[in-house]
Amino acid sequence: MLKAFFRICLSMMVVAGCAAADEQKSGQAGQPSPSASVDAARLRAALLPVPKGMTIAYGPETGAFGALKSTQQGLAAVRQAKLERPECAGAAQLDAARPEVAKAPAAVIAFAAQRGSITQAVVSLPGTAFPDPLPAQCAAYQADVRGTQVTYKTRDLRMPPRGDRSRAYLTTAAGGKQNAQIGSVMIRRGNLIMSMLVVGQRVKPRGLFELGRLADQNLARVTR
Repeated sequence: MLKAFFRICLSMMVVAGCAAADEQKSGQAGQPSPSASVDAARLRAALLPVPKGMTIAYGPETGAFGALKSTQQGLAAVRQAKLERPECAGAAQLDAARPEVAKAPAAVIAFAAQRGSITQAVVSLPGTAFPDPLPAQCAAYQADVRGTQVTYKTRDLRMPPRGDRSRAYLTTAAGGKQNAQIGSVMIRRGNLIMSMLVVGQRVKPRGLFELGRLADQNLARVTR
């Protein structure tokens, strides 16, 4: 069942997400700068612990964000898909194509269970950078994912404010005989940006908000 969820959402996951279906060993990605090495322990400490009833499917992996295996797999998945609106691939997410984002120290982990998956990335970015809101034209679009026509419909969620800036969305992906929902949360606190993707047959906003609260608690703890 999990693999079906991952195949359906491949075309929109630039930040790990669906790529976490393939279990990999944790480790250090690419050749991070000295600052990335210094930040590695703090970034890993900002990640969520294993949620009840789930297991680690991927990571934790640390290194330059653009060099992470999960980031590379997500970008490859986008390239394989044919989107009606190419500009919607990775919209409202961290843009790994930007040099300052690709070089930023990061940590990523993914958890899985029969009911779905959770993928979380924490990236250290100075300043006040934060992904733009989802463009209006990306609220509904179609994509060809490995020969299957998938329709994506996304709505903004009124998540309680977290950190310095935060945002949450819920996307329904329907294609062929498969359906999935993808909940996404972005939080900025200090110089850390946290991105979380929750994939399942049904993702409840209340549960997504609770995960956001727990993630923000970890961010607060490591940014003091």
